[in-house]
Amino acid sequence: MITGASRGIGRAIGLKLAKEGANIVVAAKTDRPHPTLPGTVHSAAAEMKQAGGEGLGLVVDVRDQEQVEQAVATTINHFGGIDILINNASAIALTNTKDTTMKRFDLMHQVNARGTYMMTAACRDALSKSANPHVLTISPPLNLDPRWFKNHLAYTMAKYGMSLCVLGHSEEFRGEKIAVNALWPRTAIATAAIDRIGGPAMRARCRSTAIMADAAQAIVSRPSAECTGNFFLDDEVMRAEGVQDLDVYAIDPSQTLLEDFFLPEASEQIGAL
Repeated sequence: MITGASRGIGRAIGLKLAKEGANIVVAAKTDRPHPTLPGTVHSAAAEMKQAGGEGLGLVVDVRDQEQVEQAVATTINHFGGIDILINNASAIALTNTKDTTMKRFDLMHQVNARGTYMMTAACRDALSKSANPHVLTISPPLNLDPRWFKNHLAYTMAKYGMSLCVLGHSEEFRGEKIAVNALWPRTAIATAAIDRIGGPAMRARCRSTAIMADAAQAIVSRPSAECTGNFFLDDEVMRAEGVQDLDVYAIDPSQTLLEDFFLPEASEQIGAL
């Protein structure tokens, strides 16, 4: 079950797992085509089937408890259970306090932190019945350097809320052998969000969604009892898997890659966005 899987990183992870024969639940809000963004839950589910798995598109707003619980029930009824939950749905606004409306603040916290918490809680019983259950959340390592807070405090708080769910749930669920981990990209990833923020010039300095998909597949394939409470970076996962040439993931290998948010070595440039 993948939230926010109609496009971007969520869709890429779904397609990667579908190629391995997985049944994929595309849980996202987009029921009808967006004026500017590609993909709906229905088109993404069809792609999962074409890739070699099965696809089920469910219209789910992760802020809505009734929709979340109904989606989990429908998934269990349709596929017989849940082995993997990927918390990918996320809202972003890189604005300072003055420019962040409370409506935008609430949206980010309800989707990011609350949505992750609620979806994980709703899937827990089903996951506990799986032979190798995994929760993988697309969120960063917890880095309390003030520069990650000064320019976009509301977004940082909301995104770190997802990471706090990883920290807490990994310990809470340890006795049930439900793995709970985070995955975050070392560099910016070429998605629609990047296109909105920086356009083609920024996209050229990104890696493709394929590196996140490959890393996610590697993580959820590991024994859940031996792999929990980690804050993984995508390139570290791939190097551990034996991939030496990471240029294959670069949109333009001739460009200097742009580091992602929240990493200790990331430049001031990305932190000031």
